[in-house]
Amino acid sequence: MAQAIAVDTLIDARWIVPVEPAGQVLHHHSIAIQNGKIVALLPTAEVHRQYSAHRHHTLADQVLIPGLVNLHTHAAMTLLRGLADDLPLMEWLDQHIWPAEARHVSPDFVRDGTLLACAEMLRGGITCFNDMYFFPAATAQAALTAKMRAVIGLIVIEFPTAYASDADDYLSKGLAVRDELRDEPLLRFTLAPHAPYTVSDRSFEKVLTYAEQLDLPIHIHLHETRDEIEQSLAQYRLRPLERLQNLGLLGPNLIAVHAVHMNTEEIALLARQGCHVAHCPVSNLKLASGFAPTVEKFRQAVNVGLGTDSAASNNRLDLFQEMRLAALLAKGGSGDAASHNAHYALQMATLNGARALGMGGTIGSLLPGKAADIVAVDLSSLETTPCYDPVSHLVYAAGREHVSHVWVGGELLLDERELTTLDTREILAQAKHWQDKIAGL
Repeated sequence: MAQAIAVDTLIDARWIVPVEPAGQVLHHHSIAIQNGKIVALLPTAEVHRQYSAHRHHTLADQVLIPGLVNLHTHAAMTLLRGLADDLPLMEWLDQHIWPAEARHVSPDFVRDGTLLACAEMLRGGITCFNDMYFFPAATAQAALTAKMRAVIGLIVIEFPTAYASDADDYLSKGLAVRDELRDEPLLRFTLAPHAPYTVSDRSFEKVLTYAEQLDLPIHIHLHETRDEIEQSLAQYRLRPLERLQNLGLLGPNLIAVHAVHMNTEEIALLARQGCHVAHCPVSNLKLASGFAPTVEKFRQAVNVGLGTDSAASNNRLDLFQEMRLAALLAKGGSGDAASHNAHYALQMATLNGARALGMGGTIGSLLPGKAADIVAVDLSSLETTPCYDPVSHLVYAAGREHVSHVWVGGELLLDERELTTLDTREILAQAKHWQDKIAGL
């Protein structure tokens, strides 16, 4: 009998949903992990014949899925959660969020807010987030402390903040952060021009030059509201997407956030150019931005991932909520109950987001050779019993409270619902400090 191969970790589970190939559910299978990567995904009995492990987890009631990918957020804004609710986007920004940021945003604010966000996201099965905010080095520091994956957006905007004075300053400082941290294995970077209404043509041209030279994705809010489109027509006599096309920004490295108000021709343009979309259904509804045409994007083969946006406009960093709402809105809007089925909703929250970030070969599905970014969801509770279809339950019945374990690169970051890399009491104390400061107490 051949000697068992020694690996770091074995995880036995009731079900495994690898996401690739699409629609597959594996019963009583196990995953073997070595050096942070999946080396085998086989029936449990077979894995135990072939492998022995230093760490062994038996999860009799859990379904294993790839780590969830939050394709768009502003992590540090957890410290502004609930500060100004029930307002339209521009009033919310102009009269509440931007003034609060002007008073309080600093490296400490960003670090503490991002640590709070990382704790919330890990507890909800999110293992990778795509961020856009000021002081990106502080965001990166927090993500590295949490040991989760982060794609750090190097924000570009025309107006001055405590972080930078003008668009050139934002670019210079952001690229310096990227140069300093480019070898960190858990970090990647995007260029993040905020939106067409806050970035000039000159700045977009610089963003494009750097994106091409450094092979970086471009992460931008686009067609979020009708006002944005009307403003662009008045100023440029072009809709925002057409303006970006004329500037050469459309292509496979573009992540268009929201993409709510798009007609059929514009969706076809996204498809032809290979652009990606970060769909944020909860934020779109809460800010009354509208209903994104995700069914038409699906029909035209646009890659659509899911994002939470910030906790200031959501008010949760909860991709289980986003999956469920994305599926329900697609069905209700199209009149087709089969649209955006549970498997596709899960793919939106995993593999589609990974592909948008250029990481589809590393994360987003459970395949040998990929990083061991894995989430275990316990389906033994009253709310998830009986279970005929675990994927249906993941989207329509379970929630982030059912996440029991999370691994990133094979390292256990959530163990029986307890964080292993972050001090919850310290994070809560810092959040209370900022709450008192922002509230003027």
